[in-house]
Amino acid sequence: MDTAAGQSLYPLHRSKTIHLVRHAQGFHNVEGDKNYEAYLSYDLLDASLTPLGWKQVDNLREHVKRSGLSKRIELVIASPLLRTMQTAVGVFGGEAVSDGINSTPLMNENVGDSGRLAISSLNSPPFIAVELCREHLGVHPCDKRRSINEYRNMFPAIDFSLIESDEDILWKPDIREKNEEVAARGLKFLEWLWTRKEKEIAVVTHSGFLFHTLSAFGNDCHPTVKNEICTHFANCELRSVVIIDRGKIGSDESTTNFPGKIPDGLDLPSDVADEKLSGNVTEK
Repeated sequence: MDTAAGQSLYPLHRSKTIHLVRHAQGFHNVEGDKNYEAYLSYDLLDASLTPLGWKQVDNLREHVKRSGLSKRIELVIASPLLRTMQTAVGVFGGEAVSDGINSTPLMNENVGDSGRLAISSLNSPPFIAVELCREHLGVHPCDKRRSINEYRNMFPAIDFSLIESDEDILWKPDIREKNEEVAARGLKFLEWLWTRKEKEIAVVTHSGFLFHTLSAFGNDCHPTVKNEICTHFANCELRSVVIIDRGKIGSDESTTNFPGKIPDGLDLPSDVADEKLSGNVTEK
């Protein structure tokens, strides 16, 4: 229900809290800023994070822990590219693996020549890789992924089971995905989110994907809110949003609602009683 003041009221179980994160700085960001033509270079195939990018990861991780967000996240979704998975496990994963810790690592040591220690999956939420939240597909080699078998060796505790093809069959060397196609894919991704039982989810993805997906929202909002939703993300920026299931895509029942009248008994409200006494209420 919407009010004249612009507020909306919806049942809690018809909503999800999504924490959107753009990956930290990658080598393609640095080279592309110097020369846009660098995005066409195969030297930047599936670009990894820069040393500065890892510092951005460490800063966001500290914020996520300090704010208590790390304890609330039920699921982490990452685009299956090196820079997004490095960001995801660095921010939301466990501590660096040390002797005596018996858990499958989220990331093995020195992945992407990062010089980073392995990252533990201990006390971490589940991580899954999803193709629907990838960056613009095609032409730019930095947006082409490696084989899933390679990634499984790098990120052993990430679940890649939703990805059907080992090789990247979505990326084309001569066809760049159109903006409206990215937006449509983004909306399909959000619809898929409603099939998940988790209510608080982190999504680590890309600038173009976020911009074109979120630009489809907020047209009925105040311009300030629309601007807040749709501006481009900085590297390693996190924005938290609540999405509402107006179309009843999700099927979960509320876990917090309680039906009342247990034990059963008389419960005529006083305001209804007053209306009945005055004859202004119709029995139903």
